[in-house]
Amino acid sequence: MASSQNFTFIFILLLLPSLSMPSCNTFSLSSNRLFDFCRDLPTLSSSLHWTYNTANSTLSIAFTASPASPNGWISWGINPTSTGMRGTQALLAFHRPDGSLTVETFNIAAYYPVLPLPIMFETWGLEAEYVAGEMQMFATVKLLQGMTELNQVWQVGASVTNGVPDKHEFGPQNLNSMAKLDVVTALVSANADSTLSEKNIHGVLNAVSWGILLPIGAMIARFLKAFRPKDTSWFHLHVSCQLIGYAVGVTGWATGLSLGSKSERVEYTTHRNLGIALFSLATLCLHCL
Repeated sequence: MASSQNFTFIFILLLLPSLSMPSCNTFSLSSNRLFDFCRDLPTLSSSLHWTYNTANSTLSIAFTASPASPNGWISWGINPTSTGMRGTQALLAFHRPDGSLTVETFNIAAYYPVLPLPIMFETWGLEAEYVAGEMQMFATVKLLQGMTELNQVWQVGASVTNGVPDKHEFGPQNLNSMAKLDVVTALVSANADSTLSEKNIHGVLNAVSWGILLPIGAMIARFLKAFRPKDTSWFHLHVSCQLIGYAVGVTGWATGLSLGSKSERVEYTTHRNLGIALFSLATLCLHCL
């Protein structure tokens, strides 16, 4: 009986954080603004409220998120050409030096520099408010005719310098802050990681190479030679394992280089340096065979 009560108590404790998290359906926007739809976005504790007018293809939105610091910024935008940050037509809210809030448009044609520029969509009603540590950004966007499924991108940052947002963090929440939005059906679906399959291949190839084949080849040379010193079959097995393992490792290393070239402004320095050192060492040892 006691164990059952303990289990129930632990279950309630685990459930409390999810119960305490506000949903966009229960969240009240400032000035009692109302929208037809709202969805909690998958990352950064953010939400989007919107109304889509089919008659004139206008999208009225309210994007809410907590900036990374009180002097930080929040951003929401539409990428008409792809699913990532580059190409996003963004709206960005932040504090001016005098403390007032402003919303600026940013056409993110490149990762750097990010400058306030006009975007391809006509916008009006750009406003922002800061309530209880959360920033609320309002805007109306004129979409292209028939454009009802959007690649939306959102982000938060910690600081602004001379009216330009400083770079955001590169944690999993930040890197995955993108999703598809159907403004008519209200369906929000996370964008698939285009490099996920390549990442899996990279991991499997290197695990097989450095974690299985090469260690087995080394053990063959260490132990089989000791048991059967006159039988040279151990040597052929050793060389086969090492050569196959190295070839698989080369393929895994090549996929790593490919992934690195696709990961602009995001560097896994320790992982990369260890990989280069291991591959160089293996290449040198190959000449000993």
